[in-house]
Amino acid sequence: MELIKLTKENLEKEHICCAISGNKDCQVVSKKAWLRERLDEGLVFLKGDVRGKCFIEYIPAEAAWVPVKAPGYMYINCFWVSGKFKGQGYSSQLLEACARDSREKGKKGLVILSSAKKKPFLMDPGYLKHKGFQTVDTAEPFYELMYLPFDENADKPAFLKHAKKPHIEEKGYVAYYTNQCPFTAKYVPILEAAALRNQVPWRSVKIETAVQAQSAPMPFTSFSLFYDGKFVTNEILSEKKFESMIQKRN
Repeated sequence: MELIKLTKENLEKEHICCAISGNKDCQVVSKKAWLRERLDEGLVFLKGDVRGKCFIEYIPAEAAWVPVKAPGYMYINCFWVSGKFKGQGYSSQLLEACARDSREKGKKGLVILSSAKKKPFLMDPGYLKHKGFQTVDTAEPFYELMYLPFDENADKPAFLKHAKKPHIEEKGYVAYYTNQCPFTAKYVPILEAAALRNQVPWRSVKIETAVQAQSAPMPFTSFSLFYDGKFVTNEILSEKKFESMIQKRN
């Protein structure tokens, strides 16, 4: 498989894997705008020359949109090889390319957000351990910060203290999100409309900068839903799932 690196020159013509729709789709528009701004900050998006979800996206940890302290590391935003592309060595090819590039740039290692057990929108911890990653820190209720140091004496990354126990002081449903994940552009308005229709309190908090993301009250900033101050899920819910959640709480 050949790897394609997104640049400002080819961004418009290349599909971005996780959102296959055309360039006028709100998901594609939001994600490509977010990517374009991050490219100058050192973000790399590598994808296979296939039509589907086969890519890795990473950025220097200092510029990552997560409440993590990992100076000198490369942070993996998203790493996704799905369906018919699994079992062909593509995951290894992408991860090895990321590690090679990070070493060449003088990084201390790789960092990624995972979970104690496989969760939606988080990298499979079993696969990461197989590739040599170790859990270096944890945050409630199930988050694990995993790293692959290039030098055993490298400083260890960690969650920032304010994100270790996700909680906010606000009633009703509150969704924090960014355009790092293209699905939020489509589904956050759908969830907001469902909340209005079901007459439950709702507020959307769009994170617009890395500084805001690094100050966020939870580890996963692409999407996190709270209810009456308590963390509920990092899964970007469908309308049906959200309405089922509302009904159960009522």
